[in-house]
Amino acid sequence: MAKWTVADLPDQSGRTVVVTGANSGVGLAAATAFAAAGARVILACRNVEKGKAAAATMADTVEVRALDLASLASVREFAASIDEPVNVLVNNAGVMAVPHRRTADGFELQIGTNHLGHFALTGLLLDRLTERVVTVTSVFHWFGHVNLDDLNWDRRRYRRWSAYEQSKLANLLFTYELARRLTAAGSPLGSYAAHPGYASTNLMSHTETLLDTVMALGNRVAAQSAAMGALPTLYAATADLPNGAYVGPSAVVSGSPRLARSSPASHDREKATALWSLSEKLTEVTVAL
Repeated sequence: MAKWTVADLPDQSGRTVVVTGANSGVGLAAATAFAAAGARVILACRNVEKGKAAAATMADTVEVRALDLASLASVREFAASIDEPVNVLVNNAGVMAVPHRRTADGFELQIGTNHLGHFALTGLLLDRLTERVVTVTSVFHWFGHVNLDDLNWDRRRYRRWSAYEQSKLANLLFTYELARRLTAAGSPLGSYAAHPGYASTNLMSHTETLLDTVMALGNRVAAQSAAMGALPTLYAATADLPNGAYVGPSAVVSGSPRLARSSPASHDREKATALWSLSEKLTEVTVAL
């Protein structure tokens, strides 16, 4: 079977795509490919100036709008600005292994940005989404455990990598639960997940430890490019796949995209339902199907 590349991306003319965190890394690469294929792309970025600089490198079918996933007020403002159908929402933005910090709403930063912000965004946009929601996760979800009794690390000793792994497992629990609910509701909308493998981006440069230097070296000598890392996202957004599909690189951390296997914990339906309910409570966003 031939390897899928960006050249296989179907014509995107007439389609609208929202990509969060589109000013750098995998998000930038995915947005660039969508725009080159003819899509109207909305770059949803925390830093609007960086977003505009990124947009200047793309086709002229892109626009930049402010979105800070660490602020539910910003998420609501962004969602309210979308007054048209959106074919694909790519929940791409994220933070990784950062020091212990809180979002504007008091959530631990990684679960707040990587999961709760995207959960709220998806729910608020649901009535305008027409084809697919693609949520970007990580192979680190295999090590994750979602603690529903202390999701925001209020009582536990904070562990940055455990917090990241929890947030990435939450991405998959959300993806699969959304797929099940969409199917049960008879909705034409699909929910998919993708992971980029080991891609050279600045995601791994904010630990504020010596690890930043180590990861910078790894990016140069071991990682695949951000453009390659974006292929699973592009594939999940456009290929003929079953609802709830999970896509990753063929060699786990690199290579062309293919269907991937996620951890047993990601298929825990009871945990997924409970996380959904808790997410609605924390964000005050009811995802009505």
